[in-house]
Amino acid sequence: MTVTISSVRIAHATLIVGVAFALIAAALLWLSRTYNFYFDDGNFVLTAPDWTWVTYLQPHNEHPSILFRLLYAALLNTVGMRSYVPYMAVLLALHAVNVVLLFMVVRRRGAGDAVALGSAGLLLLLGAGWENLLWAFQMAWLASVACGLGMLLMLQARPSRSSLALAVALAAASMMFSGIGLTFAAFAVMMLAPTPARRRELLWFVPLGVAVVAWYLAFGRAGTPPNPPATAANIALLPLYAAWGLGQSAAGLIGESGAWGPPALAAAVLAIGLTWRRHRPDPFALGAMAALVTLYVVTGLTRAQLGYAQSGSGRYVYEGAVFWLVLLAGAARNLPWRGSWRLALVACLFLACFNSSVLLFTYAVAKGAQMQRETADLQALAAERSDPCLSPDGWADPLVIPQVDNPALYYRAVDRYGDPVAGLPITDRADFDRARSNLRRLRQAPSRPGCN
Repeated sequence: MTVTISSVRIAHATLIVGVAFALIAAALLWLSRTYNFYFDDGNFVLTAPDWTWVTYLQPHNEHPSILFRLLYAALLNTVGMRSYVPYMAVLLALHAVNVVLLFMVVRRRGAGDAVALGSAGLLLLLGAGWENLLWAFQMAWLASVACGLGMLLMLQARPSRSSLALAVALAAASMMFSGIGLTFAAFAVMMLAPTPARRRELLWFVPLGVAVVAWYLAFGRAGTPPNPPATAANIALLPLYAAWGLGQSAAGLIGESGAWGPPALAAAVLAIGLTWRRHRPDPFALGAMAALVTLYVVTGLTRAQLGYAQSGSGRYVYEGAVFWLVLLAGAARNLPWRGSWRLALVACLFLACFNSSVLLFTYAVAKGAQMQRETADLQALAAERSDPCLSPDGWADPLVIPQVDNPALYYRAVDRYGDPVAGLPITDRADFDRARSNLRRLRQAPSRPGCN
């Protein structure tokens, strides 16, 4: 009898996942200790004092952000803006939840402890998904993934009213954090629809579908479109956009990107194809495939005009990797576990995790250098506050913090939530001086004495 990897049992596997994450989280928190509010953070920080209940229903870009705004508002009104560390801590906590839930989802579908532990390790150290691990604003997407994986666990359980009600609630929460929830909705539909005994369970999701459509008609269409906006030409660009994104998320599992995408996609498709040829795919596998395709098709319809390579961004690689891991776990569970196979499989997993960890460390260090420049920009804003030559519509840095284009709103936020650079020494004098010069470029009163 051939021993397969799905039969391997690992004592305290869940504890191993928890300890591994604690070590990685501590390292990432230390590496990100100098990080600050960045890009889209600026949108929320500048406008948060004006939020009303209607604001919570409005999208951020095209994404529903109801629960995300509530979470962000809670952080602003408790820990404030004096440190970015609490925001990173929330982000990493959500990543921990995703790692543990992925472990449970993979193990519950019969892949075994070893495959589940390997899948969790690959997601834990996903350097190619760095944007979701090094930018706290991405907590919205990680929360969507966490709720979506929780929904899958409920759908994997024995069907009951309570499990179905909780699955629908988690699906709703996933959508209320971000549009990533749509991919998990596609997962649920394709998981339930092929099984006659479970089709009636789809009725539980109908009210949620109606609510999403109603929200979109009332609020969702007001989302800020990308620049340049989407056009009908996106349909023609969609195949390349989706194929590139699928390849990049597959390559990301081994810590690679770019030219590695096409061969990684070919290898992943071959592995799944051979598995499905031997064994008819179960509804869970079909659901994972539907979610993976939905991620890049929906994104491509609104983003393909930005170029096909945009689909390989780290924030999309993370979500794609989750679905790839679910799919590939189904193929991996039939691998033999004997002799040299054991050494080869363990070596491949180690090399993939090591490569990803090096990539993640590289991005963390690079982000730290970028944050040094941003700190200088914010210090320039603080230094120019009382300057009569301050431009009312000046940018300290249109490349790093383009959303902070109104100094008065920034000062209002600082007064309310705290100054993130208060007491810090100026370590990047060149960027500090450049930012001050940018802020003093008067557009509305160039003739003011002494300001030319």
